[in-house]
Amino acid sequence: MSETSRLKQAFASGKFVVTGEVGPPKGTNIDEMLHHIELLKDKVDALNVTDNQSSVMRISSLAVCKLIKEKGGEAILQMTCRDRNRLALQSDLLSASIFGINNVLCLTGDYITIGDHTEAKPVFDLDSVQLIQAIRGLEKGKDLAGNDLAGAPQFFAGAVVTPEADPIEPQLLKFEKKVKAGAEFFQTQAIYDIDNFKKFMKYARQFDVKIMAGIVLLVSAGMARYMNENVPGIFVPQPLIDEMAGAGKGKGLEKGIEIAGRMIRQLKEEKICDGVHIMAIGREGAIPGILRAAGM
Repeated sequence: MSETSRLKQAFASGKFVVTGEVGPPKGTNIDEMLHHIELLKDKVDALNVTDNQSSVMRISSLAVCKLIKEKGGEAILQMTCRDRNRLALQSDLLSASIFGINNVLCLTGDYITIGDHTEAKPVFDLDSVQLIQAIRGLEKGKDLAGNDLAGAPQFFAGAVVTPEADPIEPQLLKFEKKVKAGAEFFQTQAIYDIDNFKKFMKYARQFDVKIMAGIVLLVSAGMARYMNENVPGIFVPQPLIDEMAGAGKGKGLEKGIEIAGRMIRQLKEEKICDGVHIMAIGREGAIPGILRAAGM
């Protein structure tokens, strides 16, 4: 059932790839999510579907990826190791393959305690590196126990990296492990300091992988300060916070769209990386405006 990944083809063609993100809802009312899928599926190269993001229970990534596929879009299945053991992870990968979903972003996953089911038992049977290894094994027709498969899937497998981590060295070691395990593309945690990102890219260019810069839409100076204080691996430089603060009452979102567009334009024009992953976090309707601001 597996077909060639359109995302992989887009990277191979040399184009500057743009992906967006869809957060599944908590509950069965999917009207708003379907609206966002319709709005974005032809404007981006693929839509990335979060997997119980921030350890909050929602509709599964696999179900939403199938809906995106049915609507003619390209889906990226996010898969965390927090909630499932190796049986369930491999089972879901085979299920994704028969649905024609062949892009997978492998994550270890946020810890349970930050979410809404703090009594849940975390699994973490595998980590993101081992999940990539499991994918490469399935492609060779073997499961993790060494058993033969009746038909093997094919995936375009990716992982995440945090260029703003401080210290950066543990991130670079993990990045190299993921490359060695078989990761073909990387999506970064949000970046705002492009000069610092260039240093990371100089290092990353030693490896034959595609790198997409993560762009998180700022909506206020308060949001920027909050991320600096509370979100590890994200750093918003003071000049950007000042720019957001000076936007004027009710103009924060507009200014955030302008900043995101400006950053994407620079990343593309200076050929700093291979694409961007835009995370509008609840404001998916702003993504077309960001792309316009980027001149795309």
